[in-house]
Amino acid sequence: MKITFIAMSGIRACDTELLELGLTLPGFVERSKQIASLPSLGLLTLAGMTPKHHEIEYVEAPDLDTGVSFLSTAVSKNDTPDLVAISSYSAQINEGYELAMRYRAAGVSVVMGGPHVTALPNEARKYCTSVIQGEGEAVWQEVLNDAEAGQLKLIYDTRKLDFSLDDAPMPAYELLDIEKYNRITVQTSRGCPHNCEFCAGSNLICSHYKQKPAEKVLAEIDRICEIWPHPFIEFADDNSFVNKSYWKRLLPELKKRRIKWFTETDLSVAEDPELLRLMRESGCAQVLIGLESPTPDPLDGIELNVNWKQKQFIEYKGAIRTIQSHGITVNGCFIVGLDGHTTRVFDDIFDFVQEAELYEVQITILTPFPGTALYERLKTANRLIEPNNWKTCTLFDLNFRPLEMTGEELRKGFQGLAARLYSDSFTQWRRDAFKDHLRKSSNGWKSARKCA
Repeated sequence: MKITFIAMSGIRACDTELLELGLTLPGFVERSKQIASLPSLGLLTLAGMTPKHHEIEYVEAPDLDTGVSFLSTAVSKNDTPDLVAISSYSAQINEGYELAMRYRAAGVSVVMGGPHVTALPNEARKYCTSVIQGEGEAVWQEVLNDAEAGQLKLIYDTRKLDFSLDDAPMPAYELLDIEKYNRITVQTSRGCPHNCEFCAGSNLICSHYKQKPAEKVLAEIDRICEIWPHPFIEFADDNSFVNKSYWKRLLPELKKRRIKWFTETDLSVAEDPELLRLMRESGCAQVLIGLESPTPDPLDGIELNVNWKQKQFIEYKGAIRTIQSHGITVNGCFIVGLDGHTTRVFDDIFDFVQEAELYEVQITILTPFPGTALYERLKTANRLIEPNNWKTCTLFDLNFRPLEMTGEELRKGFQGLAARLYSDSFTQWRRDAFKDHLRKSSNGWKSARKCA
């Protein structure tokens, strides 16, 4: 069979004023552009486990026009695939559905998967031939066999199969035009012990935290190095350092590869100086940490297991300084619109960033993604503005009714905060503050070594 893997990629935002603001504040969209430029690791993984007798290709369709153009070209060349696999997040799902219907109209079987489809399989099955719920690796070979036999099932539900990352295949990185990317993703784990009610991460497709064997991770990095001599790796984990002993074994091996890398974590890394040292020595450039709120009260209940984030709030600023003193920049993430946030939150975030001297900051609007506990809670409370308007699930658009401010106050406050945080002067101040403290820390280390 000829199989086409299509990633519905690209950044979305419906707020035209915010889009115009982003054009004048490059720092506001910097992280978004990095996310947009990441290939679909899920599709590359399925491509990597596809038997060699199949012909495969990987395509990114940042908008519907690109996908339709690709389909039209294939039809005109009489070269349509036998099977198409589409992966999409909620904001792009309607474009994914339309593309799926166009392929089906051309006589092509279409399989769809990803967090949105896992949450809403009955919605997705209206537009495609088959739906995969959960981890695609667990059923991909079955899907291929059924497709060859012309007997695709409506739904392949993998959520009770418990796929082991011991069996994780090598992603088909060779399908990528490497010059298109500024970083490539590698996954070391799935899941997260912090069960945040808003999280639309791998917890939606994976029932518990699981770790990939270190030798498989290193093999993937070695494969990337074959096609990109000095890569920037983004570890596609929701929370990388849950198993710190695992990383203390992995990091010295990463150091030998002479790569640069980025990942997401929680504040607990600040409690382990040895881990921070190994991270920096192995090429860690930045960690992204979900701080969520600049004040503690709105954190109450945001994490559904043990309220971990609220308990850690008192350590926020000290932990940030500790991490950055090791030469690792912190990208602190805040969510605007949490229950308990008033219009004061915009000044509170700016003041927090300034006092903590965060190198990088990311702000988003609280977004109830389908499948999350947040979505169900707000739906039950009749606080969703348009429950099925998936195109607003962008992290930058308002699709719910906040409790302690109006929607317009939230939207305007968010725009004003973005203008302040990402101004040239404040951005430069944050950069200079990091360099100044790092220089002082380095001098302190040198003095300590001399005394020793």
